[in-house]
Amino acid sequence: MSSSEDADDILLACACAITTKLLVKKKQRKRRRWWMRSLYRNKNLYSGSMLLNDLKNEDGDHFKNCCRMSPETFNNLLSVIEPKIKKEDTQFRLSIPANERLALTLRFLATGDSFASLSLLFKVSKSSISSIIPEVCAAIIEELQDYIKLPTTQKEWLDVARKYETTWNFPHCLGAIDGKHVQLQAPIGSGSDYFNYKSTFSIVLMAIVDADYNFLYANIGCQGRISDGGVFRNTSFFKKLEENDLRLPPEKNLNGREKAVPYVFVADEAFPLTVNILKPYPGSHEKGSIKRTYNYRLSRARRVVENVFGILSAVFRVLRKPMLLEPSKAELVITTCVYLHNYLRKNKSSRDAYSPPDFFDREVEGHNTVGSWRLETNNTLRPLERVGRRASRLAEENRNEFAEYFCGNGAVSWQTELA
Repeated sequence: MSSSEDADDILLACACAITTKLLVKKKQRKRRRWWMRSLYRNKNLYSGSMLLNDLKNEDGDHFKNCCRMSPETFNNLLSVIEPKIKKEDTQFRLSIPANERLALTLRFLATGDSFASLSLLFKVSKSSISSIIPEVCAAIIEELQDYIKLPTTQKEWLDVARKYETTWNFPHCLGAIDGKHVQLQAPIGSGSDYFNYKSTFSIVLMAIVDADYNFLYANIGCQGRISDGGVFRNTSFFKKLEENDLRLPPEKNLNGREKAVPYVFVADEAFPLTVNILKPYPGSHEKGSIKRTYNYRLSRARRVVENVFGILSAVFRVLRKPMLLEPSKAELVITTCVYLHNYLRKNKSSRDAYSPPDFFDREVEGHNTVGSWRLETNNTLRPLERVGRRASRLAEENRNEFAEYFCGNGAVSWQTELA
């Protein structure tokens, strides 16, 4: 054997030895310097539960500002989800109480604060917070499932339509549709999957709301790079609408008109004009014209969904800044906010506290007054991109029928001044 071959064998043996040593070292578990940091070990001196009690005893809205609900509503929600989020004590340490887990999660939704900031406030480690928030969100979603449901019968749809006509003077309306991009921090290894037309990373919240500012349907999680028309077409709602599987009421003529028209959903320019979806006429129109009056009446009914998104982001401010979460957890957080919105809106004890009347856009003595949520300047919810699409002749005829109705039998005294 030559000397060069001996040298190669020695180098190979050395390389194997070094690799083996590195693998063994990697497998060895790093010894912890301590079981629990003193900051968290001394939490009994002032725990999250003590913080909640102090907030309850304070005068004013301190508890509501912290958790976005009254103590009574907080206790009601806690009683519902406690069996799912409560943990058992161990021989090593006491578990974090269920009320602290819920309060911590609600505080995150209310502010979008970093885990490091929440860790200092509640004296809970960041690693624990990263597991608590998804667990509590999943429990809230599971227990509040019944708070968001599409109508399943013609009678239920007609109840929605009747409320729209009574409140917003828009007949045959089954809901207002809109979507928003919720901004994320660039997900690791995602490439351009979540990169949207605004040059940010996002997932899309698509929703349908009723006349009383409640969600009827929500689709969350579509990647931001998908065209906004594609986002809508990928929802289960659109597929059911295309297959006539929503059990919508049959066509019926508007009051004083002869042509039968279908029941519809109102939307903006980002959505297609179809038989069951109404959108505005493009361009600007002369004041008092049929098209301008129609656009105003449609906008007035569709403004409900704008207010819902505005209130949602004004109360749950985690939606107002880029989420430092992976997409699956961000989807969980957004879904929780949507369910909590309906939960708080449908409970009499929390309804006015959650969404006071001045939060909404309203008309006072023939003049529009914007809701207080519109005064918020730091809002990262972005609208869907507006794309022009050709509509079918039947869809155009239906829109024209509504336009003529609003300037005829369906005219109201205030529309000329406001349109």
